[in-house]
Amino acid sequence: MTAKYAIIVPDGAADNPQEVLGGKTIFEAADIPNINKIARQGKQGIVHTVPKGMQPGSDVAMMSLLGYDPKTNYTGRAPIEAAAQEILLEESDWVFRCNLVTTADERMVDHSAGHITTKEATALIQELAKLVDNPAVRFYPGVSYRHLCVISGQDFKVTTYPPHDYLGQKLNKIMPKGKGADLLKELMAKSQQFFEDHPINKVRRDLKENPATAIWLWGQGQRAYLEKFQAKYGKTGAAITAVDLVRGLAKLVGFDLIHVPGATGYLDTNYAGKGEAAIEALDKYDLVLVHIEATDEAGHNGNPLQKKKALENIDKFIVGPVYEAIQTFEQWRILVMPDHPTPCDIRSHVGEPVPFAMAGTGIKNILDAPFSEPNSFESGFEIACGADLMEYFLTL
Repeated sequence: MTAKYAIIVPDGAADNPQEVLGGKTIFEAADIPNINKIARQGKQGIVHTVPKGMQPGSDVAMMSLLGYDPKTNYTGRAPIEAAAQEILLEESDWVFRCNLVTTADERMVDHSAGHITTKEATALIQELAKLVDNPAVRFYPGVSYRHLCVISGQDFKVTTYPPHDYLGQKLNKIMPKGKGADLLKELMAKSQQFFEDHPINKVRRDLKENPATAIWLWGQGQRAYLEKFQAKYGKTGAAITAVDLVRGLAKLVGFDLIHVPGATGYLDTNYAGKGEAAIEALDKYDLVLVHIEATDEAGHNGNPLQKKKALENIDKFIVGPVYEAIQTFEQWRILVMPDHPTPCDIRSHVGEPVPFAMAGTGIKNILDAPFSEPNSFESGFEIACGADLMEYFLTL
């Protein structure tokens, strides 16, 4: 008898108590009856998705969530995104995440250049590639502000800094450091000069939108490999996401990718479409992963009300319908959890453990309380190694 599994990830949704929400966290303040029902009918707990000493990004946290230990499998963020774009990397290639960012007064202002459109961003990246005109440096346009840069023939031992974790920081404190840093800084400086008077940025300034003032190179690594999920866990899988990072992890583990029209990776994403696609996928696959970036982006925006609304949309249009549908199967389980916290008061990722709620066949309740960070801690159910959660989830 084949069991069905659904995992729903409101990225970065875990948070600190927020003054504007009366001292409550997002989970406590939001109207999320379906997530609360899962916590009450099943169980809630906490899990450490970011191993000590590793950067608290979605690359590390999502790898843990999928059941792969980052300490032995992680080679960098950008290689995962390269897999999503099906960029073939040679063993000697280094790939970097290449954000379009907004800087001003020698500080990092916006990691997304005002969530620049893909059309505008692609034009800027393609024109920059022609300007650089170096066969060892290749640019690959992505979605919105998220792009990639591959550099051949260099040996890097460099420290770089995720721009979304250093908003407001002085640029001289977060520039690349180490062997190979000079080339990265040269490329970033060249982009800044080229973008300054670019027509796209002139229009964005006229519209009171943040301009793309430069590229920002970070998240470097070399070719990635992960054991296929079906070989490791004996289950087929599919992923629904608008983010290249999660697409890349899904491809690396052998999941099929399901495209949902209107899925943007931002607050305006097609929540209902993701829920409907997940329900359809349950008929074909053993496990369906639904990832929603909106809550994380609201955290980076420092906006608790945006984050609360995004979480409520996730609960209403994704968790509720999927929870109802999966119960029609004889054996089933559902898991709802953020990958990492992105507190609105900090506006960056942190490596604290995250709450999770799980229900389904064989899952017994341990705390009859609504889902929240405090209640998840109160349950006493803790998984110290994030990669172990998947095996627990799949074992009926």
